[in-house]
Parts: sequence; C-alpha cells; structure tokens
Amino acid sequence: MTHTLAALENASEFTARHIGPWADDEARMLSVIGAASREALISTIVPESIRRPEAMRLPAAVSEAQALAELRGIAQQNQVLKSFIGQGYHGTHTPGVILRNILENPAWYTAYTPYQAEISQGRMEALVNFQTMVTDLTGMAMANASMLDEATAAAEAMTLAKRSVKSKSQVILVSADCHPQTIEVVRTRAEPLGLSVVVGELQQLVAEHDCFAVLAQYPASTGHIPDLRALTDAVHAKQAAVIVAADLLALTLLTPPGEWGADIVLGNTQRFGVPMGAGGPHAAYLACKDEFKRSLPGRLVGVSVDAHGNPAYRLALQTREQHIRREKATSNICTAQVLLAVMASMYAVYHGPTGLTRIARRVASFTAVLAEGLARLGHEVLNTTAFDTLSIRTGARTDEIAARAVASGANLRRVSDTVLGVTLDETTTRADLADLLLWFSTEGQTVPEVSEWEAGVALRLPEGLQRQSGFLSHPVFNSHHSETEMLRYIRKLSDKDLALDRTMIPLGSCTMKLNATSEMLPITWPEFAHLHPFAPAEQLAGYQLLNDQLTAWLCQATGYAGISLQPNAGSQGEYAGLLAIRGWHLSRGDEQRTICLIPESAHGTNPASAQMVGMQVVVVKCDAGGNVDLDDLRAKCEQHTDKLAAVMITYPSTFGVFEPRVKELCALVHQHGGRVYVDGANMNALVGVAAPGEFGGDVSHLNLHKTFCIPHGGGGPGVGPVCVVEDLVPFLPGHATAGQVRAGGVGAVSAAPLGNAAVLPISWMYVRMMGAEGLKAATEVAILSANYVAARLADHYDIHYSGGKAGIKGGGVAHECILDLRPLKEASGIGAEDVAKRLIDYGFHAPTLSFPVAGTLMVEPTESEPLAELDRFCDAMIAIREEIRQVENGVWPREDNPLKNAPHTAESLLSSDWAHAYSREQAAYPLPALRRNKYWSPVGRVDNVYGDRNLFCSCLPISELAD
Repeated sequence: MTHTLAALENASEFTARHIGPWADDEARMLSVIGAASREALISTIVPESIRRPEAMRLPAAVSEAQALAELRGIAQQNQVLKSFIGQGYHGTHTPGVILRNILENPAWYTAYTPYQAEISQGRMEALVNFQTMVTDLTGMAMANASMLDEATAAAEAMTLAKRSVKSKSQVILVSADCHPQTIEVVRTRAEPLGLSVVVGELQQLVAEHDCFAVLAQYPASTGHIPDLRALTDAVHAKQAAVIVAADLLALTLLTPPGEWGADIVLGNTQRFGVPMGAGGPHAAYLACKDEFKRSLPGRLVGVSVDAHGNPAYRLALQTREQHIRREKATSNICTAQVLLAVMASMYAVYHGPTGLTRIARRVASFTAVLAEGLARLGHEVLNTTAFDTLSIRTGARTDEIAARAVASGANLRRVSDTVLGVTLDETTTRADLADLLLWFSTEGQTVPEVSEWEAGVALRLPEGLQRQSGFLSHPVFNSHHSETEMLRYIRKLSDKDLALDRTMIPLGSCTMKLNATSEMLPITWPEFAHLHPFAPAEQLAGYQLLNDQLTAWLCQATGYAGISLQPNAGSQGEYAGLLAIRGWHLSRGDEQRTICLIPESAHGTNPASAQMVGMQVVVVKCDAGGNVDLDDLRAKCEQHTDKLAAVMITYPSTFGVFEPRVKELCALVHQHGGRVYVDGANMNALVGVAAPGEFGGDVSHLNLHKTFCIPHGGGGPGVGPVCVVEDLVPFLPGHATAGQVRAGGVGAVSAAPLGNAAVLPISWMYVRMMGAEGLKAATEVAILSANYVAARLADHYDIHYSGGKAGIKGGGVAHECILDLRPLKEASGIGAEDVAKRLIDYGFHAPTLSFPVAGTLMVEPTESEPLAELDRFCDAMIAIREEIRQVENGVWPREDNPLKNAPHTAESLLSSDWAHAYSREQAAYPLPALRRNKYWSPVGRVDNVYGDRNLFCSCLPISELAD
C-alpha cells in the first residue's frame, strides 16, 4: 500500500507517519466528497486570490533520526552550569515516577482542556490537588488551577485587585525587592489600562501614596523575609488590597500570607519538580480570599455531583471562565499550565507535608550555614533573615568572584556592581557549600570547614513569622509516598480520562493533532531542561540558534517579517500583537486610535485582548454564510475612521469557511488607517497554501500547541508567537530584565525572554521533519478530512455555514465543520450537549460544544487521523442520529433515552434496578465494535448548576471519601 505522500519527491519518512490517510484512503474520501483530486478540492475550497504564488523556502525534510541528531548539535551549544541565580527559578529533582509517568506519558500530555467533565475526572482530581496544595500552603480560601507564569499572575492579581476593592486610586505600589521580571510585566500590563506603577520601599510608599493595591515578595527577591503584618493593616485602612508573591516551599516554614491578612497570593510552582527549562513552561498559581473568588481569573476546578448523586469534578463557574465576556472582558488568560500543575501537585502528593518540610528545612539550614561561613570569611551578608537566598556585599571583587564561579561551572546572581546573590535549592549539596566558600575567599585565606561548626547554626527565619499551622493533611498527600503507591495513583487517574492516545479528539478550532514521540524526546534533554532563563547569553547560544531558525521558518509559513516567541500562550500572543499595533499608532502621534472592530464570529479571547490594551471593542456583523458583513464593516470604518486602530479577524473564520473577500476586507481597514489582526488559531488550514502576511494581515499570533504540534497537556502548556509585518517589528515585546530592549518601547509580556522555551524543540522538530512539501500536504489533508466528515454526515445533520461549493457534498468547508443540532432539538428535545455526552458512550471526546454558534457541534478531524478513525467517528454520529430518530418517532420518551441519560457508567448498568425504556445493551454497546474496545465513563452526567451553587474547590472531605 502506498501512502499519500510516498510518491512526493524527497518526501520524508516522518511525513508519511504524521499524515493519517493512505493513497487508496484518499481516493475513497475524494469520491465521497465529489472531488476529482486533492488539488481540485483545494482549488475549490481556498479562494484563488489568496493562494501562495510560490512554495515556502524551508530546509528539505529529514528523517526522525537525522532531525534528532541535528537538534542534539544545537542543544550542545547550550552550557548547563549549576545555577545559584534564583530570581524565581530553582534547581529541582523531578521524581522519576513523575517524569516517566506524567511528563513523558501521552495519556497526560495529549489530553485536552477539561471542558467535558465526565472524561476528565483524572486530570481534574490532580488539579483539585493542586488547588488544595496552594490554599493550604498560602492560607487562602480559594486558588485557581494554574496561571502562565509568576509575572503574568502578578499582572492578573493587579487587575483582580482593581476590580475588587473600594479604593478609586489608579496606583499600585510595588516593592523594589520583587523579582525584576515581575515588575517589568506588571508595568507592561498596567500602562495601557491607565494604571500607575510606583516602585520603591513599601513602608515609605504606603505612607506617601494613595493606592488600590500593594505588591510584595515573600521572601524578597534578594533574600530578606519581610514582616508585612503592620503594612497590611495600613493598606487595608486605605481600602486597598495586599498582593503577595510567595514561595510555596518557603511557606512550609513561614507563616502563610493568608494568616496575616493578605488578599491575593501568587507565585510559581516550578521548584516542585519542574525543570527550569530556560524559563518555562511552569505552573504559576493565584489564590485569593473568599470575597474575590467569583472574579478570580483562570480556570477553577470544583466539586459537584453526577446524575447518580456521586461526587464529580468539573470546571466551576464556566460561564465566566477566563472572563471572556466579549466587549466586557477583563482578562484573556485562556491557557493555563495544566500539565505542569499536575506535575507540581504530584510532587506534593509524593513527598507529602513531612517530605516538603524536610526539603525546605534542609534548604534553609544550608542557607544559614553558608551565611555563617561567609561571615567567617569577612563578608557582609546584607539580609539578616533568609530562607534560600543571600545577598553579599562584594565590592570591587564582584567580577572576580562571579568569574571564579563560572570557571568552576556555576552562575551567581549579579544584584548590582557591588553585590552578588546566591540562591540555594533542593539540589544543593555540602560540596556546593564548600565551592561557594572557596569562590568568595581570597588568595591564602583559610576556607572554613563546614562540618566542624554547621550543627550549631540556627535558621535565619524571623522569630515571629515561623509557621505554626499544619498543611496538606488530606489523605491524598499522606498515602502515596512509595513508588508503587505513586505509580498506581497516577495510572488510576489517567485511566479515567480520554486523551489523544486513546481516541480521536474532534475539537473544532483546537487542532488536536499528532504530538510525535520524536518531537517530544528533546524536551527532557539536560541541555534544554536545566538552564536558567537569566543565565549569561553565551550559555544560551543553543536556544538562540533554535530561536533564530524557528522564527525564520515560521516567517516563511506566515509571510511575515518578524516574530517573537516570548508569548507563552495564544492569548498572550494576541495581547502582544495588539500592543504592537497600539505602539505603532502612538509612535505616529495617533493616541486617539482606540477602536477595535471585531466580528461576531471572532474567538472569545479577541475582545478580551483588545480591552487589555485599552481599546474599545465595536462588534461587526456577519452575513448568513458566516462571512464578515463587508457593508457593516465599511459603515463602521467610516463611522470611526479617525479613531480606528485595528480589526481582528480569524481566517479561515471561526465558522469554518474561507471568506472569499478577505483581501478586500484588509484593504478597506488600511484605507481608514487601521491595522489588520489575523488570529492564527486556524493556521492548520493555511500553512503552505496561503499566508496572512501576504493577503493583507499586519499581525497574527500562532498557536504552536495547535498547528505546530506542541501538545495541549490537558490545557497547557502553550506557545503563542506574535508575527508582524516589517514596520511593526520594532514594536514586538522586549525584555529589559534580560537586556533585550526594543526600539518601540514595548516591554515584556512573559516572565522569561523566550517564554515557554523548553517546548520550542517540539515545533522545531515538526517543521524540520516535514519540510515545505510535507507541511503543505498536512494542510491539504486537514481540509480533505474535514470535508470528508462533512460529506459523510451531510445526509444526517445540517452542515452550518458550509461554503456551498458546487459539486462538493456537504457544501465545502475549511478544516472544520459545524453540525447544527438546533432543528433536531425542536423535533426531539435532544440538544448538542446530549449528543456530546452520548459520544462518550461511543468512546469519543466530544467536538467543540456550542461554539461559535449555540446549539451546534464544531468538528475538526486534523490530518493525523487515519480513515478508519474518521469512519469510526462518522459511524458513531450516524448511529446517534438514528437514536434521535427513535425519540422523534416516539419509540423512546423525550426525557428517558440513551442521549438524555448519557454517559452510562458501568455501575449504573450493573444496577439491579433498570427501569429505562431502552436496553442495557443499547446503552453500553450501541455499535458492535465497542464490545472489543470500550471506554467506561467513571461518572454519570455532571450537574453544573449544583456545582456553581455549591462552590467547593479543594480535595473532597474525608467523610465523602468514606462514603
């Protein structure tokens, strides 16, 4: 059997493995659709006016082995030195059982965001563990299920405080001893919102300024442990909020901020078993007091009940999830760091409270011993209190000491020209202490022997701030400390879920495609995993080369002139892109250009991003075919011509069609002085076929966790590069903390200069192994597969917003199609949600539910799915249509049928009491193939209303477990 691509000259063996359908499969698919060839189909679907005139200029595709060898050479240009830099990033030991069975396990890293609760119980239990870990350690009432990084969590905390407190001030006071990258990202976020950031010594600032919030670091960036209790009272007297960036490991020994009155606590969980990875991905956290919980940004996993009254997890408050409320939005954090949050929570489960305390006490003890040794050498340690960090006055010897450390294979932190910082972590050894003392000693000076006096050294924790309260008392944190127990717990949770390793995930707009093993292997290589993001540039040479090559390739794919890989989520890419547009307008003196036109069909993050950069959203209508209504667009451009900043469109549209007049749309906006933002969420339908930078786009963001194969990881990590035309390149995000300053003056949008750097090798591998021909073929097969699904289902469901292409069964769609269930609901009472839940019984994750059109399902099959899997899905959907017909014909009651009662658990089917109008066999095995390969939902349908009315977001009480 010849594969679709085997006949392509110079095609790589990987391309043949990445793309699912084979040659004879493709012929069958085309015959069902009614197209003569794949090229004929693409010519019919994709407007000729936007087709690329020439192929992408990319290196010829290579095999998996060749790509890995080439990437290994790049990785070896990085230098892995022992890090004592700190600044929010620490060395850590990832337990092998977590490394192998979570980070390297496709059951975890190929899972999707847990919007479908019933097939996400395992990962949501892990996230509830994460939330419980955070609330216990911080002493707060509520925590979300992770944020993108500590700096963006601080920025989100700022806006959370602004909309939650009574103070009308526009000023936030920030301690100068916060991590510098946090201060930079907070400044970037505050400026477009009209908020003022005042940085300095907090006691003085609070005495001199009114404010709506203060932000402090605990322990401080340079090591001191501040006593913020009196300051908290003073801030509350101003009706303002106290925000604390806290180190979770330190909180095992220090009084948690919630116990002395903090309103919001944030931080990073990286040191809980997640490698530094040159800056990410890591799961940040955000916790708040109870009064703020319904404004808390990010995802929140709560506990509800299922149809049988059993406890079940779900995403809580989903109607306000991410605060994506169109023109009223306040936050666009649509991506969390779920995979990394799972790792951090499992680290806490594995070590338990006793183990975490032991690790923390060892770090604090070593820090105190090092301080004593430095004092014996005659050095002044500037902070009298410390957990893991010391700031040492080094005067004229600063360069010499730092150089001695580098020559011996370690990095210290340069706090100033006369001060060096040293941060210890769980990887620190007694040999490291001896080395540190040697580097700080002078020639001929006797280095004190640690073992002779370490026993008498007291911890440098403040007497009044030592933790007295317990934490992590729930059984889950006290039951899995052997590897056998931990292994089985991880397996038990993963068995509850449906991920891409078990089934097609046909989610429209989310592109759940193959995350090949060869792409994943490099992320755990030490040369990528164990680097500090603020190590000297020469030690990051491999990452710089990776950045240069990947950005050049992505420019070829998009038609743009410049790209920044810094945004660590698609939402952050949108935000950075609009910042670039805003910066360009301001540079020309056009401060009044603040109107952003956004079609009804846009992604929900689009209006949120516009709000965050200070733009006013004006909605543009769509026509009956799902296209942007150009007459309405023209009218609004003319109405706002002097104030028009941008239009944001998604192409192909969120409705799954290629709008034929997109070039006309772009030209119209340009005529009125605006810039065109093309949301790159649907780039899987464009790569190699059309380029937004060539058909009129000025800015796009990409989702590397979609089109370019970084796995979704249960809802993160992601990477959202921002791509721009030539005149906007100066306005891409900079990173002053890393010494990267852009001419346009746009600051950092992420904590690390390369964002989620550690996962960039995945996309590098994908492009390197596919080449230009393979990438183009992937796009074409994605469009082919979507049209095949639409053609097979066209006789059973209405295909909403199809292009109406002559001779194409199903009407012709882009890379996704929308199935309209609304007519069926009128006839049978069966809605889109019922079909979504019934698909679980057939062994499928549901398509995208009720987006972008309420009452519909949006299907995106991707090029990676073989024909057999496409047919299995279509067979399931056709069988479900027949079940709906049974309800329409009155054979089954409207409220008692397999769809309304789905999903069916094994326990419910084994019950002695079965009073339904349909058989147990129909419930469990609606298709014969399910007898050989059956997924059983662990819970029945989850009650969303109950969960929102009874909000509970931490581990189940012991009484519930007993029941």
